[in-house]
Amino acid sequence: MGSHRRGGVVVDRPAAAARPAQNPTRDRYFDTLRAVALIRVVTYHTFGWAWAGMVFPSMGIMFGLAGTLMARSLERPAFKVVRSRMRRLLPPFWFWGFFVVLAMLIHGWMPGWQIVFWVVPLGDPPGNAWAVQAWEILWYLRTYLWFVLLSPLLLKVFRPAPVPVLLLSLSPILVLHFLWEPPDDRFGSALTDLATFLFCWILGFAHRDGVLQRLKPAAVVILSLAAIGYGGWYTFTHQAETGSYDLDDIPLAQAFWSAGFVTLLFWVKSYFRIDFAWLTGFRRTDRIVTIFNSRAVTIYLWHEIALILAVPLIDQFWNVPAFEKWLPLESQWFMFGIGWILIAVFVLLCGWAEDVAGKRRPRLIP
Repeated sequence: MGSHRRGGVVVDRPAAAARPAQNPTRDRYFDTLRAVALIRVVTYHTFGWAWAGMVFPSMGIMFGLAGTLMARSLERPAFKVVRSRMRRLLPPFWFWGFFVVLAMLIHGWMPGWQIVFWVVPLGDPPGNAWAVQAWEILWYLRTYLWFVLLSPLLLKVFRPAPVPVLLLSLSPILVLHFLWEPPDDRFGSALTDLATFLFCWILGFAHRDGVLQRLKPAAVVILSLAAIGYGGWYTFTHQAETGSYDLDDIPLAQAFWSAGFVTLLFWVKSYFRIDFAWLTGFRRTDRIVTIFNSRAVTIYLWHEIALILAVPLIDQFWNVPAFEKWLPLESQWFMFGIGWILIAVFVLLCGWAEDVAGKRRPRLIP
């Protein structure tokens, strides 16, 4: 999705000073975080770097951003807000799911009653091993949907005692880890994911309500670093249990690392009033950030399929002598680049579903 030129460097040129921002109500700090989070997700699924989640915990950030937007939306009647969120999410999911389900059926999949989760993903949609790389990412949509449904209640619990509730939101993951092991099924998976990212979601409430601005800076920084320290300590001292220090495999560490990391990101924004408004002065960069935010669901759903298709496409390049000689066909970075080209194609071909879901005029590029 980036830009380059062989033999030179492309530099964004500031827009004319008189050119107004196209959408002044957007917060470019949060928009940039979301764009970087999506890039990190694609990078992780390409290279499998275990340390990527520590450098930038994308999922915690995305849940925090979603919690902020949900708290803002719930200034309107709760039923209308929940219905609107589901309307924005489900049509792009159905459009994507049609192709995935059809491909699995062609490859011998026999669905049972659980196919209802391909209509509303309140549980993990079923699938076969052939397409597991495509559908295993749906845990995020399932968790997001549950948070949306629970948000009216969570917000009512949060507002009378915001700081205690925020701190206590880490207790469910402690209970699931130390006191009660959830069942190894759809219910257990959903419960674990909700507990892992509950703090980040409620942190979004805290940011929206201005709670973070009222806290003492020293307390925020110390507690955040303590959470990051505990998450890191637990990760590296329990590698034998998971065989890795990948936070995705260690829910307790993921919860605390994400809590501390996202708290610092949100507190810095609130305390120093950072909005990245200057980004609108760089047309190309601002345009890329806009596309990532307007097509976030499309990018997330289709990126794994793009990476899957990149492999047989690159295999065909070996049949062209010039490509074999001059292109780094064995490099994962080359696959990463091809993957982004295919993601861009899917954004053009499938992104309109997000416009339809949002009751906007369908456009190739937002």
